[in-house]
Amino acid sequence: MDEKPVLVRRMAWPESASRPVGTPIQPSVVYASRDPDMLDAQYEGQIAGYTYAREGHPNATVLARKIDQMEGAEGGIVLGSGMAAVAAVLMGLVRAGDHVLGGDQLYGRSLRMMRDDLPRLGVATSLADPTDAAGFVAAIRPETRLILLEVVSNPTLRVADIAGIIAGAQARGVLVAIDNTFTTPRGFQPFVHGADIVIHSVTKLLAGHSDATLGYVAARDPALARAIYDFATTTGMTPSPFDCWLAERGLYSFDLRYDRAESSARALADHLAGLPGVARVIYPNRPDHPDHNRAVALLGDRGGHMVSFEIKGGRAAANRLTRAAPNIAFAPTLGDIGTTLSHPASSSHRGLGPEGRAALGISEGFFRVSVGMEPPELLCAEFEAAIAASQVEA
Repeated sequence: MDEKPVLVRRMAWPESASRPVGTPIQPSVVYASRDPDMLDAQYEGQIAGYTYAREGHPNATVLARKIDQMEGAEGGIVLGSGMAAVAAVLMGLVRAGDHVLGGDQLYGRSLRMMRDDLPRLGVATSLADPTDAAGFVAAIRPETRLILLEVVSNPTLRVADIAGIIAGAQARGVLVAIDNTFTTPRGFQPFVHGADIVIHSVTKLLAGHSDATLGYVAARDPALARAIYDFATTTGMTPSPFDCWLAERGLYSFDLRYDRAESSARALADHLAGLPGVARVIYPNRPDHPDHNRAVALLGDRGGHMVSFEIKGGRAAANRLTRAAPNIAFAPTLGDIGTTLSHPASSSHRGLGPEGRAALGISEGFFRVSVGMEPPELLCAEFEAAIAASQVEA
């Protein structure tokens, strides 16, 4: 009688003289080693190998290496979200008694971490205007350990004086971490400009399809990279293999998506500026941008895919606008393949309160547009109709 198969035993992976063209998905949580000596060798870095997915897995490695190439980095890691990357940097590198200085127009959740989470752990924080390098550097304290910046702020699209701030930080031995989510490596490479750490929300334009939640961080100094990795691993900031696979697939079209979205964003910004009911338009390449000269010096002709604008009429007009644009997703995100519209006062910056938002120039009529791949003439027509509807009281 034939021996019955033991179905609980794993089958060997089929051998093949050829290789897959598409990246395989490897969902395994754990990896088997031959013996304790082999496991020791893996942990000590003598041989390459995976052990437990919280410590790394193949799909995360493939994605990280691809973003490393884009950023001119080595040894970057992929985490479960963009905020996981921010948290891993802050919590992995600072301790009680340190001070962290941030740009005053960081992403809303980064601001919340600066305002609420770090102080309760004994880390002092403060914010300063990154468009004023002299004032920003003057806010550095003897105990300042790290500076957190965005090149282009979210959502007001102000352009930081990166050169001035990094020069001041280096003179004082302070680390500079740059969240490069908005600008992406196609628009700006922080390491080229002297930054110590690069952060991304891969969820956004890098992955590009609103179907994967991931973050990325790389540090120039291997010791800093190790400290960040250790904290992320200890706290379980593990990225999903499937999300890593989706994001890596998205990167194959990244250059095409970025260039198309950027071109359309420039056309949309110019069109919005001429419409009745629009109080202001913010786009780095426009001559009326408050940091236009710095944007040109820092980014060249790369204005990016983000446009912000303000309409007259406050919250009531804002409600009318979103209802009149059913084909433009009203959603608190950016970087999708299609255009999305967000309202910071009711989403990313709601926690700041009216006074805090007013200080940043974020009113109830303020919108942020993440431009996607639609034809620019279609976007211009849809926004024109929606803005016209917003200005007609019910």
